[in-house]
Amino acid sequence: MASAVDDKVQDSCSDDIMWTREPRETPPMAVIVPDRHQQSLPKVQPRPAAHLLTASQISRELNTTAEGLSDAEAAKRVQQYGRNELDDGGGRNGVRIFIRQVVNAMILILIMAMAVSFAIKSWISAGVIAAVVAINIGVGFIQEYAAEKTMESLRTLSSPSANVVRASEAKVIPTAELVPGDVVELRVGDTIPADIRLIECFNFETDEALLTGESLPVAKDASIAYKAGEDVGVGDRLNLAYSSATVTKGRATGYVVSTGMNTEIGRIAESLKGTNSRIRRPVARESGHVPWHAYIRAGLGTIKDEVFKFLGLNVGTPLQRKLSMLAIVLFGVAVLFAIVVLAANKFTNNSDVIIYAVATGLSMIPASLVVVLTITMSMGTKRMVKRNVIVRNMSALESLGAVTNICSDKTGTITQGKMVAKRAYIPGHGTYTVDDINDPFNPSVGALLFSKSKPTDSSDPDNEDETSNVAPRPVDIAQHTAVHAVQTFLHTASLCNLATVHQSADGQWHCRGDPTEVGISVFASRFHYGREKLMAPLPGTAETEGTVTPPENLPKNDTGSQWTQLAEFPFDSDVKRMSVVFRRQLAIPDLAGNITSEMVFMKGAVERVLDLCVSMRTADGDVEFTEDRKQEILENMEALAAEGLRVLALAAREWRGGVSDWRGHPRADVEKGMVLLGLIGLYDPPRPESYGSVKKCHRAGITVHMLTGDHKATAQAIAQQVGIIPRALYKVPPAILRAVVMTAAEFDKLSDEEVDALPILPLVVARCAPQTKVRMVNALHRRNCFVAMTGDGVNDSPSLKAADVGIAMGSGSDVAKGSADIVLTDDNFASILNAIEEGRRMFDNIKKFVLHVLAENIAQACTLLVGLAFKGSDGLSVFPLAPVEILWIILITSGFPDMGLGMIDATADVMIRPPHDRIRGVFTFEVMLDMVVYGFWMSALCLASFLLVVFGFGDGRLGSGCNSGFNDSCGTVYRARATTFTCLTWFALFLALEMIDLRRSLFRMTPGSTKYATQWLYDVGKNRFLCGAAFAGFITIFPIIYIPGLNNKVFLHIGISWEWAIVFVSTLLFFFGVELWKLAKRIYIRRYLANSSGEAVHDPEADLDMGAFSSS
Repeated sequence: MASAVDDKVQDSCSDDIMWTREPRETPPMAVIVPDRHQQSLPKVQPRPAAHLLTASQISRELNTTAEGLSDAEAAKRVQQYGRNELDDGGGRNGVRIFIRQVVNAMILILIMAMAVSFAIKSWISAGVIAAVVAINIGVGFIQEYAAEKTMESLRTLSSPSANVVRASEAKVIPTAELVPGDVVELRVGDTIPADIRLIECFNFETDEALLTGESLPVAKDASIAYKAGEDVGVGDRLNLAYSSATVTKGRATGYVVSTGMNTEIGRIAESLKGTNSRIRRPVARESGHVPWHAYIRAGLGTIKDEVFKFLGLNVGTPLQRKLSMLAIVLFGVAVLFAIVVLAANKFTNNSDVIIYAVATGLSMIPASLVVVLTITMSMGTKRMVKRNVIVRNMSALESLGAVTNICSDKTGTITQGKMVAKRAYIPGHGTYTVDDINDPFNPSVGALLFSKSKPTDSSDPDNEDETSNVAPRPVDIAQHTAVHAVQTFLHTASLCNLATVHQSADGQWHCRGDPTEVGISVFASRFHYGREKLMAPLPGTAETEGTVTPPENLPKNDTGSQWTQLAEFPFDSDVKRMSVVFRRQLAIPDLAGNITSEMVFMKGAVERVLDLCVSMRTADGDVEFTEDRKQEILENMEALAAEGLRVLALAAREWRGGVSDWRGHPRADVEKGMVLLGLIGLYDPPRPESYGSVKKCHRAGITVHMLTGDHKATAQAIAQQVGIIPRALYKVPPAILRAVVMTAAEFDKLSDEEVDALPILPLVVARCAPQTKVRMVNALHRRNCFVAMTGDGVNDSPSLKAADVGIAMGSGSDVAKGSADIVLTDDNFASILNAIEEGRRMFDNIKKFVLHVLAENIAQACTLLVGLAFKGSDGLSVFPLAPVEILWIILITSGFPDMGLGMIDATADVMIRPPHDRIRGVFTFEVMLDMVVYGFWMSALCLASFLLVVFGFGDGRLGSGCNSGFNDSCGTVYRARATTFTCLTWFALFLALEMIDLRRSLFRMTPGSTKYATQWLYDVGKNRFLCGAAFAGFITIFPIIYIPGLNNKVFLHIGISWEWAIVFVSTLLFFFGVELWKLAKRIYIRRYLANSSGEAVHDPEADLDMGAFSSS
């Protein structure tokens, strides 16, 4: 396969090289503008020989800058060049959807029944079946077309996103909206969204195996510009990053040069169109010989695949496949029932008996079941989008309602993700505090205070005595930045940082980057030590060729030195630190006569940084980093972490290695012999809705675990604030407390047996590594838990795949999104709860319409089969329902009410019930029992109505030939048939209303309401589609019964008068029976819950407070 792709690549490469060798008079960025009148022509994009141009040349040719395009310009270019999408030949196709509706197992059964009706010349029955088929196909087509439209929009939303800069603002947009000239920022885990000319990269490597077949990552170099005469293949263009490749290391920034089908991968896709095949290939032996039976096996396998696909057994979600299997089973039952009907009438060839047998069989076919399920799931995904949840895997819709445990990250999910540097401690110098912050991005607002005390001296600086010599005082920036220890601390904070903080021309402050780095960068900017300023040219120096940002846009560098980055060792979840190497250009030589020097700056988790330090910088100079000093730093870190701050350590050292090429240079050679500079504590406040969402999870029987990279004290403080663990931990026995809050090191050193022996799995895991998340998921699975796991980084992919429901953050890496089942567009923990609530609502609704359909099928089948016992004077069965009546009931009472049941809102108790049983799924014991009870009750009432009209109040005559037409002997039978038809139709419609809540009374679905007489009208009325379908079915009874010709010639019944009393009494008895059954269920459940944990919901926080867990 790789060689085939390579051939395609070489073809596309040769085309590009030929284009770059055009005569000199052709501009290198020639744009072919399509004729506006030739709509069939594709939109042609600029085809730059991007690898031949420098960064500044690309900027000019694409008419863009490092500040990015404006939104208006981007919109204009989308119209000009098209969306950044590969043409897969898909999209909505009306013909294909129509064919799917016709070539459908259930519809084909109806068509077969219609053919039988035509064959025996039962024109009316055949016409009604044809109407049923037409309506089912029409409604199915309309609904599926709308569903396809919804899913198409969801695919766009869930597609990989791109981090772009537009008008100096960092934005995350769908890749489809990228245009040539966009500035894109790339980081580890991103799927490259288009062909990009790199303008800046650090340790940047991409996996281009999909494009070139090369298995090893390719190291990129933005500074290279190839010459026009060089024959450079796609895989050798190191200054380009290609669409669909994956970033495996480092970071980069670049300009989009090609999108959509104009990218290299787009050309390959174009050349490979039409090569897919669903035919199985014979498997060859090791010798290469293909035996003859391999062809037979492949052919039979292909036939099996197509048959199973046609029957819906190998496509769709697990529930869709399960319902398709149910439909096949019911088809077998229908055939059996048809044979029973024929056998009861001695297999006569009477056309009326044959059509009745067909109708009896059709009464067991849930023709609308799979269609309604598809529509329900499609509309459910649409509702989720409105609640900031994008579903990537439709199976997740069925799984969400079964989630028992959520393993969530902290930063940006439970917290706001807006880091503010609140405290900074420099050993031997003092502690800086930032207060009164109302804009986390603006370094010019807030109070910057300084105290000579250490964090361990006072956990609350506001309570210190202002008259003491350690009381916090306003900072004189010039005085403090003159201290060498402070200078180095600020240099590290600003330069060992990928975030940018700048002020626009309108005075607004803008930030780009990771929230933690933004917070640190804003802190450095308070001292006028911003990254852009430190890297700006010194006064009097010239801009170098290729610099993208014009010098007038750079801040003035008045620090006496200019810093240039040489290398970067990015943050990694395993080492938990980041290091950079910078060269310093001095305005004037130092005392040793040097004009340049090189420095290593580092920041990261305190423990990881301290292990690499050999000395510590103080206001009086560097001192040896002894164990006592290390312990003192750790104590100060604990004091800051206890305030809920995320604490990082900063370190630096001089670099004298003289490395000329940093690519591939070992990290361990740089990250050693460091000088500790101090600690910085950042506060990420919890989201206001997090506490309420966690409590709702507990009420829903869902346990929340917080897995974070923060320090143990920080994680514990935040977990207490949001309610994951109790605030009063002193009440928890020590043995339990040790298990409730653990570090990853403590958890990972336990064997699986020791983890399983814990009284409770950790609710908080600090300093969490990717492998720890996987172990946590596996441990939960061993306790029969159903787990949802959140993640945003590349290394989170294994845990997302291991979890039952993987949840990626919208701002996370494309690799994480590709491994996840759902994506949160707002990164908010509350959205997880929204997804679970929607999942439960959808699962409940599926249960309701499945129960309604099958209960109605049981009622029809029982009524029709028992009715075979009613024999007329001609020896044939007198049918209690005419075939056309049966078909009408199937049409009116199944499809539309079931669609309405799929759309209804969640019940009041949806989030105070435990998760549903994922093994039983929809077919719980309660549903199966309800199905039988409701079906038999409706059938009993219908048969009783028929018997009362014929034998109770009638003359008891069943007549002769009453199955084919009306005669004088059929008056009683026709009136009884009309009564039975009305009862069954109304019962089925009213049962749909009763299904709104499977346990609560229809007349009391809103607990606590004071509208005792009218509340049920509001509850029913708010489900408009269901209410409308029931009302329509209710009123159509009257014209069917009373219109002459339609009643006695088509439906084989006549108008009724006093029989309405039987209908109304039967209807009251129907409601009485259903309500009595619901009451019995409620009483049983209350008693069951009083003596068992069957459906009881446990609150882990309350259980800890009450000492529910054993300490043994």
